[in-house]
Parts: sequence; structure tokens; C-alpha cells
Amino acid sequence: MPAIPSRVPVGDPFPGMLSLLGGRFVLSASPLLGADIVAQGIVLRYGARLLEKPFVSIVPGLIALERGEMMTGDAAWDFLLRRSNLYPRAEVYGFRDDGKDDMLTVKRLDLAIAPKVLAYTDASATVPLAEVVALIGEAAAFPARAAEYLPPVENAQAFLATLQA
Repeated sequence: MPAIPSRVPVGDPFPGMLSLLGGRFVLSASPLLGADIVAQGIVLRYGARLLEKPFVSIVPGLIALERGEMMTGDAAWDFLLRRSNLYPRAEVYGFRDDGKDDMLTVKRLDLAIAPKVLAYTDASATVPLAEVVALIGEAAAFPARAAEYLPPVENAQAFLATLQA
């Protein structure tokens, strides 16, 4: 029997700002006019949403297949997004977006909708600071995964305009 690996959730370090703007959390490479800086130098993680409750997500740290194969980190995230439909009973171990430890099967996840982007103080944190809703600035300034899952907005004023639309 292979040893069970330690959980390693996929995460991307981001040296920029997590800010509160218009009551929503956004990322930017530099301070935004009119925004409150919540943190600088964070780790972004990604939560797969639950099928029956899309407002709840789990950040996978370990995936175990029925035959005993186990994956963590980028390999687990890649499996979840690209091949997990072949293994609906695979078990996903991780922390929900409220920080609680959880385990569920792949078939309970809604992988057709974009994952939540969650900001953490550091790589060891299990409770997120916030759910991020947008990137303010050039998409190239952000981790590729975050840019894939979040809408880029040109500046703070444009973001505030989207909230009023």
C-alpha cells in the first residue's frame, strides 16, 4: 500500500494587492484610488464549486482514485479539470471556502463553471481572506490561472461602473 502523500493545494503566489473596492475584493499590481488595501503578497487558490451548492467550493489538496492512485498540487488540479469525468467516484480531500476540512467525490462537483478564486495570507493558511471577483489592470500582471478564471478590468473606475450596471 503506497504512503498517503501530504495535501498540497494548488496555489499561485501574488505579490500585488488584495483590495476592497465597492464592497468587493479585487486584485491589482499596485494600489487603487479609492480602494482599501486588505493585504499585499498573498497566495491565490482555486475552489471547485459543489454541484448542489455552487456558492460553496472545495480547494483540493489531495485526490484519491478508486485504484489507490493519489495526486496533489498541479497534478491534482489538472486531473480534476481534464480527466475527472472518467472517475466520478474519485475522492477529493481539501478545505472548503469557509476553512473547514472536507472530503467529497468528484461527481458532487460542478466543473462546468469557473472555480472560485480565493486569497490566503500564506501557503499554510486554510481559511481564505476573501473571494476575489476581478483583476484590475493588465491580465499579464496576474498568475495565469487567476487571469483565466477572473474578468480583467482596465481600472478602478471601470470596475465600479460594472457594479452599477
